[in-house]
Amino acid sequence: MSTSRPFGRALCAMVTPFAADGGLDLGAARRLAAHLVAEGCDGLVLNGTTGEAPTTSDAEKTALVRAVREAVGADVPVVAGVGSADTRHTVELARAAERAGADGLLVVTPYYSRPPQDAVEAHFRTVADATALPVMLYDIPGRTGVRIGTESLLRLAEHERIVAVKDCAYDLLGSTKVIGRTSLAYYSGCEELNLPLYAVGGAGYVSTVANVAPGQLRAPLDAHDKGDPAEAARLNHRTLALAELMMAAGLPGAVTAKALLGGPVREPLRPATAEQAGALRRAHAALIAAP
Repeated sequence: MSTSRPFGRALCAMVTPFAADGGLDLGAARRLAAHLVAEGCDGLVLNGTTGEAPTTSDAEKTALVRAVREAVGADVPVVAGVGSADTRHTVELARAAERAGADGLLVVTPYYSRPPQDAVEAHFRTVADATALPVMLYDIPGRTGVRIGTESLLRLAEHERIVAVKDCAYDLLGSTKVIGRTSLAYYSGCEELNLPLYAVGGAGYVSTVANVAPGQLRAPLDAHDKGDPAEAARLNHRTLALAELMMAAGLPGAVTAKALLGGPVREPLRPATAEQAGALRRAHAALIAAP
């Protein structure tokens, strides 16, 4: 069983700040990245779903990695999302992220075309072979339509640069099996499973909610590491109201995070309504104030 945490424990799936005119706001990105690290994030994951990667250009993705790298310094892990439905394009994005200073790559399962498992495995190996960076596989079948099967994960774990998984498959049994049989570092990508996955050997989390409550998301893991499961459970429970509103109330995480942080989203996403934003602010204030 792996106890490796190649990118730390508490990772934030950072939003991508945009200016009022819709352009990339690199100044805001630098400030947000520095703030998140100061508030308890071990590392940052850029250009993922929360980062609105489907609507940012290749040049914007590279510029964001470079700006955040400069803002947080060399000691904070920066993982760049490079996934696409096209293997060649993913390789290009991976190489660009490496040149821009990324410490690792987040590679999602190819989507829409729904490739079979042997093709999924070949895709990941091709990307892993394209750079010298460690790779975090992103298993989120609810968005891609394709799981990374358990047997595929066991085989992919043999690749020297495939070191981690962002787990959004909602299959705790399957994840536990892979954790027990490989050296892959498992990061929860679903806030409600952060503590349960950690308790069975997971490495930590990649969290959208950490954009607005980094210390509160980290606290249950800290309590668990101190040998206090009851306190870990209590601290985890207090995060659930905000996590549910942000991640399970029908709005994408990029929308709910930006409703609290401020700043526009790009179409086809739409901003939260005043009613939705108000509910988010109340839940956020309650979490921040909770003992």
